[in-house]
Amino acid sequence: MRGTALYPTSKEQQAVKVEIQPDVRDIAAQLGAGVPYALKVLAGQLADDPDMGRPSGLPGILTVTVDGDVFEDCPDLSVGYIREPDRIEIRFLRAAPSTEPSTDAQDQDQEQGRDQDQSADPAAAAVTVREVADAWRRITGWLKHNAPDSYAALRAGVGPAAIAAVEGDLGIRIPVELHVLWLLTAGDDGGDGWGCLPGNKALMTLDAVAAVYRVRMDSQAHEDALNADRPEDERITVWKATWIPVVALGPADSTSGLYLDAESGYLGRWSRYNEGPDEVLDTLVTYLEEAADMLEAPALATRDKPGLIGGALVWLSSIDPAQEDRWQPWTG
Repeated sequence: MRGTALYPTSKEQQAVKVEIQPDVRDIAAQLGAGVPYALKVLAGQLADDPDMGRPSGLPGILTVTVDGDVFEDCPDLSVGYIREPDRIEIRFLRAAPSTEPSTDAQDQDQEQGRDQDQSADPAAAAVTVREVADAWRRITGWLKHNAPDSYAALRAGVGPAAIAAVEGDLGIRIPVELHVLWLLTAGDDGGDGWGCLPGNKALMTLDAVAAVYRVRMDSQAHEDALNADRPEDERITVWKATWIPVVALGPADSTSGLYLDAESGYLGRWSRYNEGPDEVLDTLVTYLEEAADMLEAPALATRDKPGLIGGALVWLSSIDPAQEDRWQPWTG
């Protein structure tokens, strides 16, 4: 194992409970025959030394790297876990290159600096981490058991380095709630063409996020040139530098969608046709939680109604009329 202990460990320290999320176990089984055993060994070590990891850049989340050479049929692994006083949840698992940058002191210092600067209120940020992770776990758990095509269309999460690259491209810090969501999944390729979010919208890939952001910023630059000759009360804003596109109209349609305002924390609607921005007044947390609520209690759903076409989740509000006869409402 490679990691930096944050605090000294006492031999008399009582072991904490370690929980491994079901989706992590599924990923482990896919990465190699020896990975589930390696994960079990790591869980035992974390129970005895819960602070063996190093900061991930998110308050409350630590990461540790497993040396795959120690186990048969096991690649190097990067594991992320939530540390609480009396328990640990292993939340993230991915194969890591053998030259994992976590062993580089300079990269580690940079990530520790990021961790310190991530939020003025680490306790609140840690709550946000858990809320996003729990909401997404509820959504993916439903998809896995009821809409396998939609579940299979979700991309794996990415590591902190990929998110840092997006930050560099956009020139702004990614909010903690979006950061943790991208650790869990980095886009939705669509189950049979439908995204899994209400309205059949799809979580955008990181490449799409950067591409749409550049286009929208170019549109605003054009408006700014025209705004110079407009009265102040007639100046047009179609995009702000703090807006991060996160959800698209569909897996193959990026003409409109939702952005996350990194400054206010609220979602808003965007369109490439320069329609006026429309604040949704949802945070990313409440948006994901409501989607999970509608799947788990469809009788109480108000904004949209979930249903199935074959093995794909399809929301009623944006169903193709040609497919209506195949749509089966989900009643729970």
